[in-house]
Amino acid sequence: SKLILSPASASCPQFAELYSTRLDMDLKRFIRDVPDFPEPGVLFRDITPLLQNAQAFRYTIDKLTERFEDSGLAAVVGIESRGFLFAAPLASNLGLPLVPVRKPGKLPAAHMRVEYALEYGTGELDIHSDALHRDAAVVIVDDLIATGGTAVAAAKLVELLGARVNALAFVVELVDLGGRKRLQDYEVFSLIRYG
Repeated sequence: SKLILSPASASCPQFAELYSTRLDMDLKRFIRDVPDFPEPGVLFRDITPLLQNAQAFRYTIDKLTERFEDSGLAAVVGIESRGFLFAAPLASNLGLPLVPVRKPGKLPAAHMRVEYALEYGTGELDIHSDALHRDAAVVIVDDLIATGGTAVAAAKLVELLGARVNALAFVVELVDLGGRKRLQDYEVFSLIRYG
């Protein structure tokens, strides 16, 4: 039998929570715009309100789960640090291992490292050398994609281990900054788009 929920069901306490997570939710309502942060002229998209709202956070994780269930994935790769917030519950929901991609000096065992360009200078990311099996299919998760530099570096790390990037998933995408274009060789999935 099929459970059918209606707005009237939402008035019953036992159905209210279930009903609220099944409706389409405008997640932009849970992103705070912070002008001139971290420097003048930058409009920062703050995900903290989304994290602080249990229903919005659950909805976000549910949408990511719906997209990637039955995708033949072997692991979920999370990018430090805010990517972990979404990658960990996604991995748990999918019953898959979580593979962290970290900043230098954070991984204790043998690891691979890539350097990538930032707006002013360079950055580096590490992954444990034994984190993924050859030909393992993964999704890479981060909170936000802007220029795509960090995501490209994470994809390179996965490929250095001989694994395959099936997709990259982001909660927020800043379209005008061109990250999707830099990732044109991959499927890119995002829940909230600006620009």
